[in-house]
Amino acid sequence: MVYQSQFELTTNDHGEMNDITAHVAQIVSASNIQTGVAHIFNVGSTGVISTIEFEPGLQRDMPEILDKLIPPSRSYGHEQAWHDGNGHSHLQATWMGPSETIPIANQTLVLGTWQQIIHLECDNKPHRRTIVVTVMGSSD
Repeated sequence: MVYQSQFELTTNDHGEMNDITAHVAQIVSASNIQTGVAHIFNVGSTGVISTIEFEPGLQRDMPEILDKLIPPSRSYGHEQAWHDGNGHSHLQATWMGPSETIPIANQTLVLGTWQQIIHLECDNKPHRRTIVVTVMGSSD
């Protein structure tokens, strides 16, 4: 059985992290799938789906380390072509990835105690993001 739904998320700036666990859990619950997986996908090339302990220190640390590893710069090929200031945004999002797959047991996401599903905005401008959740598995 496959069930799919989506929700919208508004972001304001580069490095903004949002906990989307409750949204995903609600979709899993509506699916009536007892055992399977939930696949969570960010539509767009400058947003990330991942898991992390969603707490203020890591909300600050993750974007800071990404900016150290892949810093904003005007020398990226994307910048030379488009001049939109977000070459690093594309590279950071590609490196981290647009999706996660989480197991489901007893119609519940299987996550660690301190593990939440997050969306990380890598772009340098606000967005209205579409997050697609596909739930696959058995309803028995």
